[in-house]
Amino acid sequence: MALKAWLVDKLVKWLNAEDGHWGIPPCDFERLSVEIKPCDVLLVEGRNRISRFIKTITLSSWTHSALCIGRLEDIEDAELRAEIQRHYGGDPSEQLLIEPLLGRGTVISPLSSYKNEHLRICRPKALSHQDGQQVIAEAAKYFGREYDIRQLVDLARFVFPYGILPRRWRSTLFDLKADDQTKTVCSAMIAEVFAAVCYPILPVIHRGGDGELRMYKRNTRLYTQRDFDYSPYFKIIKYPVLDFDDIELYRQLPWDKEGVVCHAQGECYAADGTRFEQQDVVVEKN
Repeated sequence: MALKAWLVDKLVKWLNAEDGHWGIPPCDFERLSVEIKPCDVLLVEGRNRISRFIKTITLSSWTHSALCIGRLEDIEDAELRAEIQRHYGGDPSEQLLIEPLLGRGTVISPLSSYKNEHLRICRPKALSHQDGQQVIAEAAKYFGREYDIRQLVDLARFVFPYGILPRRWRSTLFDLKADDQTKTVCSAMIAEVFAAVCYPILPVIHRGGDGELRMYKRNTRLYTQRDFDYSPYFKIIKYPVLDFDDIELYRQLPWDKEGVVCHAQGECYAADGTRFEQQDVVVEKN
């Protein structure tokens, strides 16, 4: 068992090691930190090795999601506020997130820990204040749960074409009775807390013979980060580092005039083909 724990610890450290560099972050974190609200879903494009793996299996830039619970003073229920304080001893004026993290389990983190990352807000439309408080209370029940690496691996198997891997190899995602109540992953946890108040993300919709529509909850173990971005029930909010609101103001942005073209951060070329090893260029991503 000691050897297994040692190997797992080494693997977790290797997966969590950063594997990329943004340069200038493509989002205005200061504005985002002011505008974010409780129950917003924060999407993160991670830069570590496990993020690269998640990008591959989900076909999306978003590799992590976290639920914003606001500041401690935003928590109306005294018992819930005390429970959150028991897990977080930092600045009470800080915007807080609940998130499952590889190697740490489900924890409370300050929003500022993502200051240098590419972020996006997915805001549930018309969520009532009462249900919003319930969503936060449901999320608090996940404190201490471990990160379910098995579910992530099963999801990777699931996205392969059926002709390559037999369906039984992916069966744990569909066996709801087999759900381990001591572990979770970020997207499944957030999907479950919204399902607790019957708030839709990507429900299954069926039209009966009488023409009546009926909605069914989707298996929360099948959700990924991109589903919050794709959902018609969440409003997508972006705060680019260089923003414009007026018509044609984009023409005044500080575009390079020398013909430099970039494939990605740090991979830029002049018109004559000369490569720039490091460029302070902001690459906006959709």
